[in-house]
Amino acid sequence: MFFNRKKALKNKLLNEFGKIKDDSFDFEMIKKYFNGKQSTENHQILSDKTCNDFDFDELFMFVDRTNSKVGQQYLYNKLRTIPLTNSDQTYNENLIKEFIKKNDFRLSVQTQLTKLNEFDAHYLTTLFQECFISAPKWFFIVPVLTFTSILSIIFSFFNLKFLLVLFIVLVINTLIHYWNKNNLNQYLNSLPQLLNLKGVANELFSHKIFTSINPDLLNSIKTVNKIRNRMVFFKIETKVQGEMQALFWVFFEFLKITFLLEPIMLFSALKLLQNKKAEIENMFSFVGEIDSLNSIASLRVGLDKYCIPNIQSEKLIQTKNIYHPLIIDCVENNITVHEKSILLTGSNMSGKTSFIRTIGINVITGLTLNTCFAKQFTMPRIQVFSAIRISDDLMNDKSYYFEEVLTIKEMIDVSENIIPSLFLLDELFKGTNTVERISAGKAVLSTLTQNNNIVFVSTHDIELADLLIEEYELYHFSEKIDNNTIDFDYKLKDGKLKNRNAIKILQINNYPEKIINEAFEISNLLDNASKINIPDLYEK
Repeated sequence: MFFNRKKALKNKLLNEFGKIKDDSFDFEMIKKYFNGKQSTENHQILSDKTCNDFDFDELFMFVDRTNSKVGQQYLYNKLRTIPLTNSDQTYNENLIKEFIKKNDFRLSVQTQLTKLNEFDAHYLTTLFQECFISAPKWFFIVPVLTFTSILSIIFSFFNLKFLLVLFIVLVINTLIHYWNKNNLNQYLNSLPQLLNLKGVANELFSHKIFTSINPDLLNSIKTVNKIRNRMVFFKIETKVQGEMQALFWVFFEFLKITFLLEPIMLFSALKLLQNKKAEIENMFSFVGEIDSLNSIASLRVGLDKYCIPNIQSEKLIQTKNIYHPLIIDCVENNITVHEKSILLTGSNMSGKTSFIRTIGINVITGLTLNTCFAKQFTMPRIQVFSAIRISDDLMNDKSYYFEEVLTIKEMIDVSENIIPSLFLLDELFKGTNTVERISAGKAVLSTLTQNNNIVFVSTHDIELADLLIEEYELYHFSEKIDNNTIDFDYKLKDGKLKNRNAIKILQINNYPEKIINEAFEISNLLDNASKINIPDLYEK
């Protein structure tokens, strides 16, 4: 039976390597480590707003190939935290290569990691990120009651009157025991998993190739091992609740009440763990780092095309055959950004916004996972800010335009920093009228591109292309309209868009001919009226 299970697990791990997970994702639990992690030195932590713009949860579900809940939480934090340097990338890349090339080595590691894949492993973070509950002031009575129970049992063999004393003590003990249940439930998920974490960390550390991740990890393991006996008690507790027969459960419960084992063991363990949080986090990070690197290896094996980014200090983004990992059969594109930023024009549904998201996602995964969805990707170490998916904040009574104003103001403030940033914007100020949208848009976009910042912005306002010709390279996406069909090729093209398709789409969808004719007529009149030198007008 044991060998059959082991063989089945091995085959499962072999078959799943390089493939997208077929699991459910509980993001409330996955985010626990990220949400509770103390701010440390890093280049940037991605905001919720930016993550929303890039469909971050869907991106995480695609890249996550971890084998443990610890690794999953660690990978989520890694993907949202852009590091200051890539000083450890050479070592990490060597580990990734080992995972890809050596099946037996990888399987031995994955087998260990699966021991931390139970749901309760999510709660390990509470042992080093949250404050422990403290014993109440009256808790000194608990060992007294325990000692009284022991003496009453012993003396009752000589004098039955002591059974009355034992009965009174048991009543008090029962009240304390069940009072403590709420305290115990807070840690019944995490404390038994600490033993698993220690065991897995110890096994993984036995591989010499991992020791450089944390050379002092053995000290953390030994420190936690000193309280192993107390951890075993909580592991037995979970086993009893889940596996033992009701009769034995009743006996065990009576034993715990008689000697108040649960409150004594709980607060004793928490007191010892209070000063061991750093050691627990060391083990968590060690296991998480290994699992996340194995996940990156699996991700790369499953991709038709990927590259390791070339990260340099120069203001340069250069891509070849870049694509969006979440779009099936995504059309690949090339672009080079050097002195100027990028302004994209294009028809509706032609691919402008998807391309902007493609750039953002590749920058994020390149800086965090050292993996880009492209044949080649060169970029500086930059911060990423976006204004792509903005909506009305009805709960706070904010209109779309006002919400957009606040978002762009944050970008303007950031643009003044020494650290270069990448700003990704879709349809700037589309919540207001045309004249003010173009005027404010030009002023904002000119400001954002200063201080070595790079801007990618899409717009339907062709006038902006004329106003920003000195500061932005112009590109566009277009389509072919043939009879009653529109064909998009999603290929990035030089220059600004010269054709528009909004009215054509109305026509293809059988809008009344009267509406179509009037729309074309007004459009032609407006085009003729606007044939002036926009830059000259702006200067006046």
